[in-house]
Amino acid sequence: MGDKAQIKGWCPGAWQPMASGDGLIVRVRPRHAELTRRQMLALCEAAQRWGSGVIDLTNRANLQLRGVREEAWHPLMKALVQARLVEDDPSLEARRNLLVAPDWQPGDATHQATTALLDQLAELPDLPAKVGFAVDAGESPVLAAHSADFRIERAATGQLLVRLDGRQRGTPVESPAAAVALIIRLAHWFAESGGHQSGRMRRHEGLLPPWAPESLPPAKSRPPFALGNHALGAVYGLRFGQVNAETLSQLLKTSDVECIRVTPWRRLLVTGVKARFLDGLLIDNQAPELKIDACPGAPYCEQATVGTRLLATHLAGATNGSLHVSGCPKGCARRLPADVCIVGRHGRYDLIFRGSADGTPHVTGLTASQVRHYFGVE
Repeated sequence: MGDKAQIKGWCPGAWQPMASGDGLIVRVRPRHAELTRRQMLALCEAAQRWGSGVIDLTNRANLQLRGVREEAWHPLMKALVQARLVEDDPSLEARRNLLVAPDWQPGDATHQATTALLDQLAELPDLPAKVGFAVDAGESPVLAAHSADFRIERAATGQLLVRLDGRQRGTPVESPAAAVALIIRLAHWFAESGGHQSGRMRRHEGLLPPWAPESLPPAKSRPPFALGNHALGAVYGLRFGQVNAETLSQLLKTSDVECIRVTPWRRLLVTGVKARFLDGLLIDNQAPELKIDACPGAPYCEQATVGTRLLATHLAGATNGSLHVSGCPKGCARRLPADVCIVGRHGRYDLIFRGSADGTPHVTGLTASQVRHYFGVE
């Protein structure tokens, strides 16, 4: 384990944290999209001891500790490795960019394929940093709206399918093991056919090899889990994808929690419990905050020039449809277009309708009070 954090300008990892306005961001990628009760308590303790006490749930279903001081990074990493939250081999940790359908059952196709892929990470070639995988092999996909360069899912016929990002059809396979073997083979093809130049599969123009025919479309996707009671437990929503470690600790200490499954929808699936009200968590599926995406904003992000989440809170329920409040045109909190997108630029706010943060503004140069007035909020 090294003694010095590697601070780079890309999505934060654990071994490569990102510097932000409130300190380092350290990302944890749960295996099988799951943390045991003990692991979650260890993560909460780490967030409070070495970070700001805030935990983010990202749209890649990763957990981030914020506000980590440079001198705290080394003891933090030691604790994360001991809790089996981070690989002790940085190269393996970097390859574990895996999105998993969170309602898997032990021994089902999603669980088998995820286990096989995690066991064979070392067989993957070196890939661009943001290349990722999705294992979504339930009866119908639940991760279809989330980017993944390589996917294992179900075809409309019910067969297992390996599909590449940007492709409408995929290659049928006989078993989870065969799906992982094909994924690894395709990853090598991608790397050897110019993948490092294209960066992501959706931008890759190489012709697919004949041993990976695109013959079947995926099954129709299903929506994200509703808040409240679930067949496996309870689903809680996180305002803006963020929760205080103290809040999670209280949930874990006062209920019969078996484990926590992470999702890319700012929701946690807590297994073995019934939904109950807990301050700081959402259980109302009609809560207006569920339609709002907002990054941390200034002063927590060095790229942001405006505050975001206070304004987003003021506007909850005041706009029609989805709302995205972004501290800068990068739009990290939401990649898809929103009905209303509010973007910080040079300390003011621009409004974009039915577009993304990097789109052309329809209204420019507003203050926060002017934005509130525009939407009838005083």
